[in-house]
Amino acid sequence: MKAHLVITAFLFIVGSVYGRFIVEKSSVRVVSPRHIRGHHDAALANFGVPNYGGTLVGAVIYPDKKSNGCEKFDTTFKSKSRRPVILLLDRGECYFALKAWNAQNAGAAAVLISDNIDEPLLTMDTPEEFFSDSTIDYVQKIAIPSALIEKSFGESLKKTLQKIDTDTSEGNELIVKMDWRESMPHPDERVEYEFWTNSNDECGKRCEEQLEFVKNFRGHAQLLERDGYSQFTPHYITWFCPHPFRLSMQCKSQCINKGRYCSPDPEQDFGEGYEGKDVVIENLRQLCVHRVANESGRPWQWWDFVVDYDARCSMKAKKYSKECAETVVRDLGLPVDKVQKCMGDPEADTENAVLKKEQEDQVGHDSRGDVTILPTLVINNVQYRGKLESTAVLKAICAGYKESTEPHVCLSQDIETNECLHNNGGCWKDVKLNITACKDTYRGRVCECPLVRGVQYQGDGYTSCTAVGPGRCEMDNGGCWSETKNGVTVSACSVSRLIGCLCPPGFQGNGYKCEDIDECKEKLACTCPECSCKNKWGGYECKCKDNLLYIKGEDTCVGKVSLFFIILTFVIKMNISLILFSFLILTNLARSVSRFGWLVIILILSCVLGAGIAGYIFYRYRLRSYMDTEIMAIMAQYMPLDNHQSETQPLRQDSTA
Repeated sequence: MKAHLVITAFLFIVGSVYGRFIVEKSSVRVVSPRHIRGHHDAALANFGVPNYGGTLVGAVIYPDKKSNGCEKFDTTFKSKSRRPVILLLDRGECYFALKAWNAQNAGAAAVLISDNIDEPLLTMDTPEEFFSDSTIDYVQKIAIPSALIEKSFGESLKKTLQKIDTDTSEGNELIVKMDWRESMPHPDERVEYEFWTNSNDECGKRCEEQLEFVKNFRGHAQLLERDGYSQFTPHYITWFCPHPFRLSMQCKSQCINKGRYCSPDPEQDFGEGYEGKDVVIENLRQLCVHRVANESGRPWQWWDFVVDYDARCSMKAKKYSKECAETVVRDLGLPVDKVQKCMGDPEADTENAVLKKEQEDQVGHDSRGDVTILPTLVINNVQYRGKLESTAVLKAICAGYKESTEPHVCLSQDIETNECLHNNGGCWKDVKLNITACKDTYRGRVCECPLVRGVQYQGDGYTSCTAVGPGRCEMDNGGCWSETKNGVTVSACSVSRLIGCLCPPGFQGNGYKCEDIDECKEKLACTCPECSCKNKWGGYECKCKDNLLYIKGEDTCVGKVSLFFIILTFVIKMNISLILFSFLILTNLARSVSRFGWLVIILILSCVLGAGIAGYIFYRYRLRSYMDTEIMAIMAQYMPLDNHQSETQPLRQDSTA
């Protein structure tokens, strides 16, 4: 048993002892105060959920007590400005993951851990006891991002916070922006990602986690690959047995191809259950299923095979066998012979091309480190940090697309961040209509004025959004002023205007608030001496003395005779217009009629012209008579009565006729 444990441990170590690990970094930018503004690097943790492709702006808080975060906090941290809290903690005395867990329970949205020594940034990993049930319970529940920052940067933040604490000004805070947009490369319109896994289903919670992910992510993966948005490649870690031990029982039990490709015994006991070489063979089969499916133009069938194999051929059900696997292959419509040819002979003393490539791919290249643990997800050649959970992984993959080229699945509600649930994400909201500018995306919330029932809103999305275009008046009156009195509704929103508000006639204001104009007080109407003005809501009422009639267009009062001449003038003008119009029409008609028709046209024109001349003569006569009467009446008021007594009396009688 001891020899077995030694060799098993060696098989694990041999592939990773010389491993190269890459520290993934994100950017932290100090927004305020002004004197410490600048960009700094932060190393992403291997736990929690980084906001791939997005940002987080929050207020930094450094606890007065328990600053290392190793104990549960007695309070919930809140910022003055209601921004998300980014908790600053000290390194040391306990695991990084425990610090993040305690911070999350205290209301933090993210964690910055200040290093306690001057050294290059390193990746904060899960504790060594990760596999224990007590530890994995809280590690898997960490949902906030964490990052390690350099000691000098941490000390600078602490000093700034000390100065701010002495200043009681409202809103005076240390604001930083954590930026993950460049942590995931997004060079083009296709994302390439690989998943390092294992066909073993008896390795505890890690195996259960992998299988659960494959089941839940299968739909997204197949959709992305069918539409050409992604290229997926499965991988399986294999180790080799050192040459001096290849004839040992341990190597024969755990390896194929004479010790070249090995996998640990599922039960860690050679005397019972399945052997390590059974796992290697099944890993090889699943690799070949992907290759054959890819050659058939259906690479996404790998996901179906893994899910079906787990359901029908699991170790737990004692059906982990070649016969069961080939049945699943046939049921999926894949050629069994091609899969077998791809696998080769596991007993041959030769290299296996498929497994040899797997060993080569385990070695890191470019910006990617070595693959040494399972499961490992690599997206656009960058190792994924965070939970192996469907929604979190989909967000990370979506962050790998070039801006504005994301597939529809990335814009669906399946991967909303739910940032709009708290304080509406700090965006504009119309409470009355229940309309908000907050929109959840995989990159985080976006404050963007919405499109509602065909009506577009415009604005900054944070403080204001205004309806524009046709139909805007139907959306809460376009945000304009409106009031109802005596059953009459008046609005400053006009359908003839695509934007803005304008107070209607009779009102004054900026369109968002309108007040009635007192036309009588402002002398805007009804100003003639004989007029009597009364203000009304949205207008006015004007009356004349002595039964005179008010002409609104001229803002004057006139007698009945004067009104008669006004109407007569209008009629004469209309007659002249009618004559001209008739002449034009008849002229056009005359072009297509006979000589007799000409006589009829001339007769009609003569009648119309005669009627016009007669009306004009009557108009001139009555106008002259009226003017003479008015002139004599005016003269009678100013000439001496003793000299013109006999003349003025009839004049007065005429003037009052």
